[in-house]
Amino acid sequence: MNMPKEINRYCPKCKKHTLHKVSIYKAGKRRGSAIGERRHAEDKKGYGGQKFPKLAKPAKTTKKITPIMTCPECKKKWNVSGIRLRKLELVA
Repeated sequence: MNMPKEINRYCPKCKKHTLHKVSIYKAGKRRGSAIGERRHAEDKKGYGGQKFPKLAKPAKTTKKITPIMTCPECKKKWNVSGIRLRKLELVA
């Protein structure tokens, strides 16, 4: 699906409509030192194998893509509710 790079949208902080810049959310790098990551590694260790069953066939064929709207005036960002798509392309 094609989506415009800029969308005219209401900014609650500026209290007016501005031309928001659209970008796609990307998950950050996972840290091995995070408590959840360490706990999961501890549960997987030794006999008993995987903590959660590894899915042989995933139920979903697509992932949700979250667009981020950025106001050019106040630089505030908003995460818009995700859209389930195969591919999202930003076009001028």
